[in-house]
Amino acid sequence: MREEGLLVTAPTPEDLEVEAGLRPRRIDEFVGQAELKERLSILIEAAHSRDEPVDHLLFSGPPGLGKTSLAGIVATEMGASFRSTSGPALDRPGDLAAVITNLDDGDVLFIDEIHRLPRQVEEVLYPAMEDGQLDIVVGKGPAARSIKIDLPDFTLIGATTRVGRVAPPLRDRFGYVARLDYYAADDLAAIVVRSAGLLNTQVTPEGSRVIARRSRGTPRIANRLLRRVRDYAAVRADDVVDDETANNALEMFEVDELGLDKVDRAILGAIVSKFGGGPVGLSTLAIAVGEDPETVEDAYEPFLILEGLIQRTPRGRIATERGYAHIGLDPVRPTDQATLL
Repeated sequence: MREEGLLVTAPTPEDLEVEAGLRPRRIDEFVGQAELKERLSILIEAAHSRDEPVDHLLFSGPPGLGKTSLAGIVATEMGASFRSTSGPALDRPGDLAAVITNLDDGDVLFIDEIHRLPRQVEEVLYPAMEDGQLDIVVGKGPAARSIKIDLPDFTLIGATTRVGRVAPPLRDRFGYVARLDYYAADDLAAIVVRSAGLLNTQVTPEGSRVIARRSRGTPRIANRLLRRVRDYAAVRADDVVDDETANNALEMFEVDELGLDKVDRAILGAIVSKFGGGPVGLSTLAIAVGEDPETVEDAYEPFLILEGLIQRTPRGRIATERGYAHIGLDPVRPTDQATLL
């Protein structure tokens, strides 16, 4: 079996358990996203002053940036109970009805991957969000009738990595739609220091910056790399994560100075060495690296494009000059390609 990339594989149960212990609980503990935190603080304070729940919120952005953490923070700051589920878990309208009817006044309901809600489940959400009512159809055919159930005041917080796939009628019912951006290296270094303290790991400022620079702008990846560096420090060093230890550990785990892992480099290398720098179609590229096309497009391509290593064109993916330089090769010019042919 091909080894998966260290950075962007789906979180394991162990990852989720550790991440839960590292999550910030209050808004002043949350590092980064300063403008978003300020806006949320205003919404929370205003809701407190009116003794009302916060308006429905939709958080979008790449995985691992803190959407779930922010949802939990909103509940904590409002003194509310936090109920969590996900779009794929709500197969039928009855599943959603069972969750919503068990809410109390002021509760926060968090739906992760809300863009994956089935259409019939979405339609149950519309009156629940807008009118505070649940429409349930009892019976079938001519004998069917609709029953309206009044719901407690609650806050729905949705999270999505693909806001464009959230149906417009659902998206329009959220009072505030916010996008989380990738984190600056300084913010990630602060997150590493905070997480190291919670993990009882000694990390130097230089060591935290090494991990931050290779974390692809993502706190979840920073925490994952910190745990691997901590393991390396316990076995090969003196339990202190300094810059040398962090560099050696991440080199061993095949995470380079830009934060690219084994699969990232395989994608970049395939475009350059197998397809002459491109263009190459997504399906062909995915086959070349032994990955699913959706995984390549969703998990790996965004960072490679963000770093300016590859580009998408109407004809397919191409490697940039920076991509060639990163793997230590000169770009192939059109005349060079003609010579090769």
